[in-house]
Amino acid sequence: MVTEQTRWSALVPPHCGSLCISNRRGTADLRIQPCTKYKAANITPLQFSALHQQHHSLNRILNMVDKLSPNDSRVQYKTANLNGINYSYILAEPQGKVLNTIFLVHGWPDISFGWRYQIPHLVSLGLRVVAPDMMGYAGTDAPESPSFYTYKRASDDMATLAQQLGLSSIILGGHDWGGAVVYRFALHYPKLISAIISICTPFGSPRKEFLDSTVLPNFKYQIHLRGPEVEAEIVGEEKLRQFLNAMYGGRTPKGEPGFSTSKGVHFNVLPEIGPTPLLTKDEVDFYVKRYAMKGLHGPLNWYRTQELNFEDEKELAEKMEGFKFDMPTLFIAGTRDAALPPAMSKGMDKFFRSLTRGEVNASHWALWEKPADVNRYIEEFLVGQIGAKANL
Repeated sequence: MVTEQTRWSALVPPHCGSLCISNRRGTADLRIQPCTKYKAANITPLQFSALHQQHHSLNRILNMVDKLSPNDSRVQYKTANLNGINYSYILAEPQGKVLNTIFLVHGWPDISFGWRYQIPHLVSLGLRVVAPDMMGYAGTDAPESPSFYTYKRASDDMATLAQQLGLSSIILGGHDWGGAVVYRFALHYPKLISAIISICTPFGSPRKEFLDSTVLPNFKYQIHLRGPEVEAEIVGEEKLRQFLNAMYGGRTPKGEPGFSTSKGVHFNVLPEIGPTPLLTKDEVDFYVKRYAMKGLHGPLNWYRTQELNFEDEKELAEKMEGFKFDMPTLFIAGTRDAALPPAMSKGMDKFFRSLTRGEVNASHWALWEKPADVNRYIEEFLVGQIGAKANL
């Protein structure tokens, strides 16, 4: 008789001579022996089959999270013309009643698919998910001028998308540049936003006086990115693959990184960079194809907007004394985020009437490294703060 155990054993190399469940790199995460402890769970072989039938319970024990695959049939890629710009976006609908809609805004260097671990979970909570490819990325237009890449422009475009979808209220989530966008979106369109979720990105208030962010040691890489060198050097699918593997944590055989926050991209080692540990080969292939559509000029324009954003926000800056966001907000920090360390969030609490904080042991790519933890924080926030299961 083929049991759940023998089916798993046939699928997974038995590294230890007993049944093993392994991750994609082939290392054993769980060994089924007479009694094996994995994290806080004791699992015997007799219990395994029953647990396997309980998908969510097993995923919780193994820290496995459902995720989208490239070109996943559970989502649709849609297009919309927003203030004269053609946008591509992922649309995912729950099977039952739609309780609310959440917009997910990615950062750099990412695309809408960067939310692949979060979209299925949010849909399971009854949420409609809209995840745009932001200006300059993948299927969205990539204008030459940096003026198209400001926070205000992104906010206006996302508000227009909400209007086109017939939405009067949305939840707003963001990561990296997307995190910066969601705060500004909420400043410009407070009545449209019912809740804010920011992964890794703390809130920085609009300033009355201009300050170049590259004065911060952890932002020195931005000098390299906003210049002409990176987009001129990283051209074609092979170099894009090297670049993306480096950005997502790939290293040379000697352990050298291809990117650092102090310098930027290390061109000299890119040909030696190995595969990223955070994405499968199919996922990297998908990213390469999506980035090859427009190249890096558009995505890097986001780093060329500091003075434009400052000019846009002069009026907002005058109103920040004593200001507080009314909508509940969740901020999740990555303890090992070199670009946006948790310490940068010190003092932001004063700008929120209701701020929930979370922290995960992850780098800048917390969405992928710790998806179960991130999803748990998001679900608890939505259920606890605004009743996601009942009447979002």
